[in-house]
Amino acid sequence: MKNQYAVIGLGRFGFSVAETLSECDCEVIAIDREEEKVKSVADFVTHAVQLDAMDERALRSVGVQNVDVAVVSIGENIEASILVVMTLKEMGIKYVVAKAVTRLHGKVLENLGVNKVVYPERDMAVRVAHSLIRPNILEQLELSQEYSIIELPAPKGFVGKTLKESQLRSKYGVNLIAIKRRVSKEGEMGETWNVNPMATDTIQEGDVLVLIGSNEDLDRLGIER
Repeated sequence: MKNQYAVIGLGRFGFSVAETLSECDCEVIAIDREEEKVKSVADFVTHAVQLDAMDERALRSVGVQNVDVAVVSIGENIEASILVVMTLKEMGIKYVVAKAVTRLHGKVLENLGVNKVVYPERDMAVRVAHSLIRPNILEQLELSQEYSIIELPAPKGFVGKTLKESQLRSKYGVNLIAIKRRVSKEGEMGETWNVNPMATDTIQEGDVLVLIGSNEDLDRLGIER
C-alpha cells in the first residue's frame, strides 16, 4: 500500500513538498484556503482540496485522519500553524512535520508534539553562506555545529591514488563514504555511485568525493584543492 500524505499550505515550500511526494508515487492530499493554489497542484496530486485546515470536520471529510504523515507548511501565519498542528494531533495523526519561521515558533511546535520541525528559509540561507565561504564544496549537510557531510570534487593531488594512498582518514581525519563518478552509457552521460568504497579503489579525475568529518578537517581538505 502506498504511503499517504497530507500537505497543508501550498506556498512555495508546500507546493514543492506535494510535487516531490507525487513524483515518488505517493498519495497526496493537498490543502489550502486559496483556490488558485489548490488549482496549481491539482494536476499531479491525488486530491487537491480548498478548505480551512483549522476546521477539524472539514479535514475529516477529506480523509486527513487516515494519512501516515501530515506536513503543515503554514509558516507565515504562526497562529494558524499552531492551531492546525493542535487539530492534527487531536485527530491522532502519528507523524507531523511543520514549517517554522522563528526559533520560538519551532519551540512551540516541538512542545505540541511535532515530530520534525523544518526551517526552509534559514536552512537555505545557511547553504548559501556555506557556498560563499567554501566555494570548492558542491553540497554540505550539517549533522551538528561541528560535523558535516560534504560533496567535494576530487583534489588534483588525489587523482590516480587509491583510497589508502590518499590518507584521507590518517592524514586529514575524514571518512569517505561514497564516490560519485560521471560515466558514458550508450552515448549519454550518467552517474554511478561507489558506496563504501574499498581501500584499493582508485580516485579518478572528475570524481566527486562524499566525505564525513568535522567541519575543521573538511575545510582543511577543501583548501588543499
